[in-house]
Amino acid sequence: MKKYLDMESWPRKQQYKLFKEMDYPHFNVCANLDITKFYSYIKENNISFYKAMIFIATNTANSITEFRYRMKDDKIIEYDLTHPSFTIMTQPEVFSFCTVDYMENFQQFNKKAEEKAKLLKGKIDLEDEPNRDDLIYITTMPWVSFTSVTHPIDISSSDSIPRIAWGKFFKENEVLKLPFSVQVNHALMDGVHVGKYFIKIQEILNKPSIVL
Repeated sequence: MKKYLDMESWPRKQQYKLFKEMDYPHFNVCANLDITKFYSYIKENNISFYKAMIFIATNTANSITEFRYRMKDDKIIEYDLTHPSFTIMTQPEVFSFCTVDYMENFQQFNKKAEEKAKLLKGKIDLEDEPNRDDLIYITTMPWVSFTSVTHPIDISSSDSIPRIAWGKFFKENEVLKLPFSVQVNHALMDGVHVGKYFIKIQEILNKPSIVL
């Protein structure tokens, strides 16, 4: 389900007008997340790190209204839910896109993700579904503990799909830390909203049993 935002009553309409005219209105925030309790939980319960993080990243995005906004024909759509479209290795050192509908039950989501991954094994699917933008793009770079990252993107102010990425986790003072990146369109949200995202996802990682 979706609805159109009432632009005239929207408190951010001036910021929207400012940033939507820019050639590249996107901004990216990278920070380290504490995954100590999360990592312990998934190991104890034999849960896939990647699928659990995809689920948590999407769950967090759906809990924040601004992450469900999309720009379409000079209007703003608010979706009830967004869904993860993530990268998976389907051939040696070759990736494919994999889109799975989000559902609130992790076990059900995990089953669907595993089924989709099996269907894509050995295949390459880099095609976006026509006219679909109710997505969150997600990827990982588990070989590098990055401090910053950029995503390939069309130079278009109307591209409003958030990009989520994380790198190789590392230990610092007995704390496991995960480099985590959030890239969004500034026309639809500000630093305060990305800040809310980081606060929310850290709360979940501290108590993963809440959603997993």
